Amino acid sequence: MGAVVSCIKSVFQSIGSCLMAIVHAIGSIFMAIINGIVSLFDIIIGCLTCRRGGGRRRKTTSHV
Repeated sequence: MGAVVSCIKSVFQSIGSCLMAIVHAIGSIFMAIINGIVSLFDIIIGCLTCRRGGGRRRKTTSHV
């Protein structure tokens, strides 16, 4: 009787592991698509603003 319960338990664990792997794969696909879209918008915005946003290239001068 214990062998049957152990076998059924193993089957359910295998099914659960398979479902979790599928969910993880779908999540990874969505993350890759979202990262691609964000990168595309970053390139477009960078081209439109000539990468001058935020004033990062200003040089500081000291007056003595």
